[in-house]
Amino acid sequence: MRIAFVHEYLNQFGGAERMLASLSELYPDAPIYTLLYDEAATKGLFRDRTVRTSFLQSVPFAKTRHQWYPLLMPLAMEQFDFSQFDVVLSISASFAKGIITGPGTKHICYCLTPPRFLWDNSQQFVEEFGFPRVIKKAMLPFLSYVRVWDHHAARRVDEWWSISDFVSSRIEKYYRQPSRLFHPPVETEKFRIGEPKDYFLMVGRLVSYKKFDIAIRAFNRLGLTLIIAGTGPERSALQELAGPTVQLLGQVSDERLIELYAGARALIFPQEEDFGIVPLEAMASGRPVIAYAAGGALETVVAGKTGIFFSEQIPESLETAVREFDQATFDPAACRAQAEQFDVSIFKKNIQQALEIYP
Repeated sequence: MRIAFVHEYLNQFGGAERMLASLSELYPDAPIYTLLYDEAATKGLFRDRTVRTSFLQSVPFAKTRHQWYPLLMPLAMEQFDFSQFDVVLSISASFAKGIITGPGTKHICYCLTPPRFLWDNSQQFVEEFGFPRVIKKAMLPFLSYVRVWDHHAARRVDEWWSISDFVSSRIEKYYRQPSRLFHPPVETEKFRIGEPKDYFLMVGRLVSYKKFDIAIRAFNRLGLTLIIAGTGPERSALQELAGPTVQLLGQVSDERLIELYAGARALIFPQEEDFGIVPLEAMASGRPVIAYAAGGALETVVAGKTGIFFSEQIPESLETAVREFDQATFDPAACRAQAEQFDVSIFKKNIQQALEIYP
C-alpha cells in the first residue's frame, strides 16, 4: 500500500503533531504533506521523515502568523499531487480535508474537528483576532467564502474518522457524514505515579478558549496554589490577572512536566476540548481531574472515579468544585488504568487493522 499523510501545518508541537508522529512510526516511508513546516517548532519530531510543503512555506511571516492567510490555504492545499498513492490520510482541523485525489486514491479524513472558526464561533474568532476593528469587520464575508469552500471540500472525503464521539456529532451536524471513532494516543509509559503535593495544575497553550482566566480568578479567591505550565499569546494578560498563589511557569521540559503531573493534587481543566490529551496525561500520573462537563472530557474522565465535573464555565462553578474535591477518594491506580485504555500501543494496533484492508 502506497500511503501519504496530510496535515495543515507543522509549526507547533501539540497533540495533533504527536498523533501524526505515531502514525508516521507505523509507516515511516510515507511522505507528509503540509502547508508549512518548522523543524525547530516541532522539536525535530519529523526530521527523519519526508516532508513536502506548499508555496506558503516561502510566504513572509507564514510560519509564525499562518492565521493571516486563510484565503490562500484552500488554494495551497489543492495544489498537492497524490496520483501515486493508494491511500491518503489527512489529519485535519481545517484545510487538509480539501485535498484533491483521483478515482484510484482513497482519501480518509481523520478529523480533529470541523473548524470552529467557521462553524461554531466565527464571530468570537474575528473579535479575538489581533487586527483593528475595521479589518475585523471586513473579514466576515471572507470567512463566509471559506465556510462555503469547507462545505464543498468535505464532499471530497471518501471515509471519515473522528477523535471522539463529540467530534463525530459535529461531523454529522456540519457535513452530514458518519464517522469511525479512533481516540488519539497517549504515551502513558512516559508518566509515573508520585506523591501528591500541595498544588493544583493546569497544562496547555495559553489561548483564550482554554479558559485559564476562569481558573486564575477562582484560585485567587480560594487562596490555593495553582501552577500553570505552558506559553502562548495570553500569557501577559494572565500574568497580570494572577494573584500570589498562582504561578505561571511558561514552557517546561518534558521531564519537568512529568514531575508536575506526579506531584499535583489534581488537574484543572476548564475548557471544552474536542478530545483533550492533558487529562489523560494527568490520569496516567495517577492524578484526578476537575473538568468542565463538556466535550471530550466526558469521554475520558469517569465522575467519582478519576475526577469530578463542574457545570458552568465561570469561576464560581469551578471554585465550588475545588472546595468539594476530596483527594482521598481517588485511587491513583484507577486513574492510571483509565489512561492506559488510550495508550499509543492500542492506537497503533487499531489504525493498522483499519488500514490493512487496502492493497
